[in-house]
Amino acid sequence: MNNSEIKSLIKRRRLQMLIHSCIYYELDESVISDHQWQAWADELAELIQKYPELNRKIDEFDQYFSDWDGSSGFNLPHLNPWVIGKATGVLNYSRGNLNYTK
Repeated sequence: MNNSEIKSLIKRRRLQMLIHSCIYYELDESVISDHQWQAWADELAELIQKYPELNRKIDEFDQYFSDWDGSSGFNLPHLNPWVIGKATGVLNYSRGNLNYTK
C-alpha cells in the first residue's frame, strides 16, 4: 500500500471506531461483534504505531487518536453531532431501514 492508501485506511478505521463506539456506548446497541470491533481497533493501533506521520491532519478527531491503543472506545467523542448522525444512520440501516440517514 502507498501512503495515500494507508492514510485512507487509518481514516476509515478511526471513523468505524467512532461510529461503532457511539452505537455501543450511547445508543446501547451493537451492529458488529466485539471481536470485529477489536480486530479493527487493533489494526488501527498497529497502523498508528507503524505510520504515526500518516495519523495526523486527517479530520477534526485527530486529538482522540493521537495515542490510540485500541483498548476501548469509551473516551471517544460519541456526542459529536456528526458521529451521532452517522451512528443513528448505521443503526437504522442495520435494522432493515434501507434509508441510511435518520
